[in-house]
Amino acid sequence: MGHRALVAYGRPGAVYDLRYSHWGGDGLALVEAITAATPLAEGAIDSSMLAESVALDRLLSAFLDPGVYEALYLVSPEFEVTAYRVFSVGWADGREQGYGALVEVNPGEDDCVVRTWFRATKTTLGDVIERGVLSRAAAREYLKGRIRADQNGRPYRYVPSRDCR
Repeated sequence: MGHRALVAYGRPGAVYDLRYSHWGGDGLALVEAITAATPLAEGAIDSSMLAESVALDRLLSAFLDPGVYEALYLVSPEFEVTAYRVFSVGWADGREQGYGALVEVNPGEDDCVVRTWFRATKTTLGDVIERGVLSRAAAREYLKGRIRADQNGRPYRYVPSRDCR
C-alpha cells in the first residue's frame, strides 16, 4: 500500500517537475531528507520523472489524486521543502471522487493535530449525512469552508484525463 507522496521540484517560471515517492507520506520525513546533496532523498524518491514543467494548478487538477496521495512536497530551486497533507474531501462511495484539499504542515505534532482535526470533522459530517441533515454536496462545501477557515487550506478538484501529461 505505502504512504504515497508527490514531490514537485520548482523550476524557473513557476512550474514543477514531478516525481513519486512510495513511502514519502509516512511522517513527512522527506522534509529533512531532500537537500541539494540528496535531491532524491537517498533513493526514497523515484528517479524517473512523472511530468515536467507543470504549473501548480495543473499539478492539482491533473496529477494530485486525493484518493491516492497522502502528501505533496513543493521543493524550491534552493531546496527549501514545504510539506502539505492531501485530504480527500468527498465520501468514498464512488460518487464524489476527485475532491481534495491541501493543508501545509510541519512534521511531528503539527501534522498529527491537522490529521486528527480532519478525521474528526469528516467523520462528524459523515454522521450528519447519514442522518439526512445535510446532502453530500452541502457537507462537502461545508468541509471545504472549514478547511479554508480553520487550517488555511486549499480545496481543489482532481479531474483525471487520458492525456494529462
